[in-house]
Amino acid sequence: MNLQINMDLFEKLTILSAAAKYDVACTSSGVDRKGNRAGMGNSIAPGICHSFSADGRCISLLKILLTNECIFNCAYCLNNCTSDVRRTSFTPEEICTLTMEFYRRNYIEGLFLSSGIMVSPNYTMDLIYQTVQKLRQVYHFNGYIHVKSIPGADPILLEQTGFFADRMSINLELPTALSLQQLAPCKSRSTILKPMRQIQNRIADNKQELIAYRDTPRFVPAGQSTQMIIGATPENDFQIMSVAENLYQKFQLKRVFYSAFVNVNGNSMLPALPGGPPLLREHRLYQADWLLRYYHFHVSELLSEDRPDFNIFLDPKCDWALRHLEYFPVEINKASYQTLLRVPGIGYKSAERIVKSRKRNKLTFGDLKKIGVVLKRALYFITCSGKMMYNTKLEENYICENLMRDKSQIPRDIREGGYQQLSFFDKDMRSDFHLTDAQLLPAEQRVVI
Repeated sequence: MNLQINMDLFEKLTILSAAAKYDVACTSSGVDRKGNRAGMGNSIAPGICHSFSADGRCISLLKILLTNECIFNCAYCLNNCTSDVRRTSFTPEEICTLTMEFYRRNYIEGLFLSSGIMVSPNYTMDLIYQTVQKLRQVYHFNGYIHVKSIPGADPILLEQTGFFADRMSINLELPTALSLQQLAPCKSRSTILKPMRQIQNRIADNKQELIAYRDTPRFVPAGQSTQMIIGATPENDFQIMSVAENLYQKFQLKRVFYSAFVNVNGNSMLPALPGGPPLLREHRLYQADWLLRYYHFHVSELLSEDRPDFNIFLDPKCDWALRHLEYFPVEINKASYQTLLRVPGIGYKSAERIVKSRKRNKLTFGDLKKIGVVLKRALYFITCSGKMMYNTKLEENYICENLMRDKSQIPRDIREGGYQQLSFFDKDMRSDFHLTDAQLLPAEQRVVI
């Protein structure tokens, strides 16, 4: 272990923000909280994230680790106890200082705090608790806070932390218990699912308390999420999405995040990935996840044991529609909201607008374009007043060939050579941006994220 001492705050921030980049942040806060005269900041439910990195991840949170020291030896983790990386830790006071100063300069809108496991799960979770408690009660920070739960920590510490955090998450890490046993033997499914269930139950109890007692503090008001690493182990898409569907149904999670495996260790137990991280696969999983959460699909409709992986050339909704042409074309002026949701090119907001608008007038293809329907996909599957937009064959190969000409089926960044993992600062920031324990640099020096 390469432990660094006498390290200034800038050096710590450089190390611990870079070390956090493989922890996927939530992309919206999911909680409304107005500013008040007693505190600083606010939180807006539609999304605290106003800018994104090249791979689509939120960058308006100060995303850092409390420490990159760790007593565990997870094979896929850059910060495991055998890795030769520079080690350091923040104190709770240092994290509070960074959060408040970055917030004042309008660089961030909240904090995403994760951590390696230093000394013990309880020791680390207690430091996280001290940090968020101090931010709320000493610094009166009213912005968004997302913290990672530490597997194996005392349930009391988790509950205490939950009354100061907006969202909590505990990483499932890998899709199956067998994979976890092989690559992360210090962790187990029980130590992960037990606190997940505790948070779920406490959120439910708190809702009843809020009804009964007006002044009751809110417990994890933005809910909980989790993350799975994709591509480090041999599970297929059907297995991964089945796990996600189970988590949504049994634990009422707000989000399941899928993180394309990046081989940072060169461990012989891990795949070499000569083509780089499976970014397109990650993208398809996110698209399918959206179908589960907003479009009322089930995993069994999208995949099966006989067809266990997503089509890499078409998004899951288009792929499903091509395999079920018996349901199409759909008449826009008559179809139910649930039926409209299954049409490629029609999102849930567009479906709502269609249902509302057609009460006044029969809709045309021109109206659909104004509403926001993506006609280059939808035109093969819909009619307006009984007519299709063009003389189109309702035939699988014909539609598939035309859909594959749509470049948006594969994100531009993947087509043009892949995403880049970004660090919190660029290489020239050190000369322009001086951080000490007491003072951050002037506000006009923008952070490059």
